[in-house]
Amino acid sequence: MKTVTFFILSLVSSLVTSMYAQKSFDVTIKGKGEPVFLFPGFGCTGELWNDTVSELSKTNECHIFTFAGFGDVTPIEMPWFSTIKEEVITYTKSNKINKPTLIGHSLGGTLSYWLASSEPDLFKRVIAVDALPCSAALMIPNYKGEKIPYDNPQSKMMLQMDDAAFKGMNAQQVQFMCKNQEKQKVIIEMMNKADRKTYINGYIDMLNLDLREEISKIKVPVIILAATFPDKATVEKTYQAQFEKLPSVKISYAENAAHFVMYDQPEWFRKNLIENLN
Repeated sequence: MKTVTFFILSLVSSLVTSMYAQKSFDVTIKGKGEPVFLFPGFGCTGELWNDTVSELSKTNECHIFTFAGFGDVTPIEMPWFSTIKEEVITYTKSNKINKPTLIGHSLGGTLSYWLASSEPDLFKRVIAVDALPCSAALMIPNYKGEKIPYDNPQSKMMLQMDDAAFKGMNAQQVQFMCKNQEKQKVIIEMMNKADRKTYINGYIDMLNLDLREEISKIKVPVIILAATFPDKATVEKTYQAQFEKLPSVKISYAENAAHFVMYDQPEWFRKNLIENLN
């Protein structure tokens, strides 16, 4: 009887676990120690963090994420970004991960702000790499919070691009986001593998998220490792404006680094990352 009861309980437990299995990301775990979540930026995979993890996994349990639609992870239906956010919370709670540090680049940093403001007691700290609470305010002149629909002329044009044009667009963008020419190839390869619909509509999800008020709910330390290219004074002004509601934020600026700070200034990045984890 005990054997039968144990079998039933195990079966129920297995079914409950499968019910909560995330579909919006894949996770690879490396190392032991205090847990850290590593979120890549838009269009990138967990490969972005390879150099970081080789060092960090010596002292920390690294949970390396790749989001749906990127790399080899199966795409999901929209909304994309909010599903990722909710499933990260479920992943943390269901696996009983004790106060992980959130490390995120670009979109991954924005996700970290969102998580820390939604669940103020679930995480230990946020270390964001060149990430803003509201990307749209940087990219859209006179932005007033207008929502962008998935179905718009720009998106239709990008969906209809042939592969050569899409890859050419990615290559052109990456030149401005990373100064390290060898690493540019790595980034372009990751972006070219992205599911086209996720690439377009997922980006709209990110642009439609404005956390400039929500960040006031964050209780944990927030550290930003920011790029300075092409103009440090403008970058500083942007961060000051966007983090007006979280004046305790600590920002360090990487000289001569574009958006992919970990590639342009790897030694500076590792040093600052380790210092802020201790």
